[in-house]
Amino acid sequence: MPRLTLLLPARDRFRDASLPKAMGQRLARADTVACEAGAKAQLQRHLQAIPAHMPTAAITRHLDAPGAEQQAWLRADPAYVQIDINGGRLLACGEMGLTAQEAEAFVASLRTLFGDEGFPINALTPSRWYLMLPRESKFPAFDPPEDVLGDDLVPHLPQGDAGRRWRRLLNEAQILLHNHPLNENRIAQGKLPVNSLWFWGGGVLPDFVRVQARVFSDDVLVHGLLKIAQAPSASTPTRFDASLRDGDAVVDLRDLRDVAALARDWVIPAATSMRGKDEIALDFADGETFVLRRSQRWRFWRKPLRALAG
Repeated sequence: MPRLTLLLPARDRFRDASLPKAMGQRLARADTVACEAGAKAQLQRHLQAIPAHMPTAAITRHLDAPGAEQQAWLRADPAYVQIDINGGRLLACGEMGLTAQEAEAFVASLRTLFGDEGFPINALTPSRWYLMLPRESKFPAFDPPEDVLGDDLVPHLPQGDAGRRWRRLLNEAQILLHNHPLNENRIAQGKLPVNSLWFWGGGVLPDFVRVQARVFSDDVLVHGLLKIAQAPSASTPTRFDASLRDGDAVVDLRDLRDVAALARDWVIPAATSMRGKDEIALDFADGETFVLRRSQRWRFWRKPLRALAG
């Protein structure tokens, strides 16, 4: 019973709320399964990390530079914070168009600050910077940057005694980066300055990862999980291809926002090509999963869905 699973964002993330009729018919006749919501839970359904956690920093660091897997890792990615009357808003994080030389120059200015704390810092890629910590380190709750972008920083900073050290380090890092001479050059070139960091994704590498399907993704975290599992990795195809029917496959479409493209390039051609007991699962990040099968064509009395979410 080969299953093609499409990993999709939460249903309310699609710009076009109106479903194409053919896709609406398929989904109306499909079986639905309620799963745990959230990006990490969604990945864990298909790439099962043991223990069941997703320490992004340790996983992507293993992909960028294998070694020192017994340490704890924390992402300290370059960021731009816009100061306003209420404090500051995170407007960019990670991918800021830095060269490797620029990233190294910024990190060099931070090495004493973090080195004195016992947390060496390195920029393994221009967009992914890492702090190395002792394995037994305890981390406060750090929100991932996608949950913070565009928002006021204060509600997302770690609170209480556990967060005090990290709030202080962030403030001191912001002062050092704000005064860095490279930022004048970047502003003159119309680029965003790097005036902050964002801490997130802390933890130690999972012991192993179980994968039971071919996985196609452009996401760095996914590729890191596949490397731990010693499983092959491949980029996300641009549209459905019959080769995806050769056994179970998971296709990462979480960046997709156009429901018409989802129907045209994926759902309709995949559903049309179903054979025997083939299945197609539309796994949405909000926890709703639609499972399509050929036998459901007899449910013709069901009215087509007009939208992904009510």
